[in-house]
Amino acid sequence: MSSQTMALLAEAAAHPPAGGANSLLSGPWLLFIILPILFYFMVMVPERRRRTEHSAMLSALKKNDLVITAGGIYGTVVNASEGSEDITVRIDDATNARMRVLRSAVSRVLRGDEKNEESSK
Repeated sequence: MSSQTMALLAEAAAHPPAGGANSLLSGPWLLFIILPILFYFMVMVPERRRRTEHSAMLSALKKNDLVITAGGIYGTVVNASEGSEDITVRIDDATNARMRVLRSAVSRVLRGDEKNEESSK
C-alpha cells in the first residue's frame, strides 16, 4: 500500500461518517416511534379484548341469569329476546317488580359460585 492510501485509511478511522448506528439509537425521533407502539399494546389491545368479552357476555344473556346493571341494581333476567336492545329484569321476587333496561346497561352476569355468595349476604 502506498503512503497516500495509508493516510486516507487513518483519517477515515479517526473521523467516522455522521449518521452511523450510534446516532440512530440516540436520536429523539426514536421516542416518536416507540411511544405509539407502547400505547397501542398497553391501552388499545386490552380495551379491545374487554369490549369483545363484554359484547359476547351480552349476546349470551338468557332467562334466569342473575345480573348486575351499571347502576348497581341486582336482578334476574325474565325476558331477553334475541336481537333486541332491551331486556326485562325482575328486581324483587316478593312483589314480582320488573324493569326494562338496555342490554348494554348490564355490567356483570353472576354465575354459579357468585350467585351463592350474593344470596348469602
